[in-house]
Amino acid sequence: MTLANQLTLLRVALIPVFVLVFYLPYKWSYFASAIIFSAAAITDWLDGYLARKMNQSTPFGAFLDPVADKLMVATALVLLVGLHKNGWFTVAAAVIIGREIAVSGLREWMAELGKRSSVAVSFVGKIKTTAQMAAIIILLAFDVRDYPLMEALGYILLYIAAALTLWTMIMYLRAAWPALVGDDNDEAPEETKGDS
Repeated sequence: MTLANQLTLLRVALIPVFVLVFYLPYKWSYFASAIIFSAAAITDWLDGYLARKMNQSTPFGAFLDPVADKLMVATALVLLVGLHKNGWFTVAAAVIIGREIAVSGLREWMAELGKRSSVAVSFVGKIKTTAQMAAIIILLAFDVRDYPLMEALGYILLYIAAALTLWTMIMYLRAAWPALVGDDNDEAPEETKGDS
């Protein structure tokens, strides 16, 4: 078990701790849950860095890392939807979670075709992730009744993340489109080659 994989497993193990702390009946519980989420976000960056730096990339890590990321983000967004009770917030959270599920499925399918690099993470995707993580941390850390400006900043960052989420999903779908519709001459079965 590599160090990078251990950090990824730690991120998964932090999810129930994160939920438990979030629901504690203390004023500091949201701030503490923001710290736990921040630690998980740091391990997300660190496990990838260590896997590359120490040449410890493994198939298990390649599978588990994105799963751990999506579980942590989806859990945080569901908790925040219950806390904020705002229609636009709920739509943004649903867009982000729905896109993550769709793109994960698309990447898995493209990997089976040997074309995973067609839907590799883009620079815009990294900006989206940064905005999303920052929004979640801000919205967890600050009691919105006491810090309305921080709430506004968190909402703005979340809406930016949702917009970039849609944009990156369109980018990934466009890259995968030839394989999706059978126009990829390298992979398409004989009977579908040349079909439009």
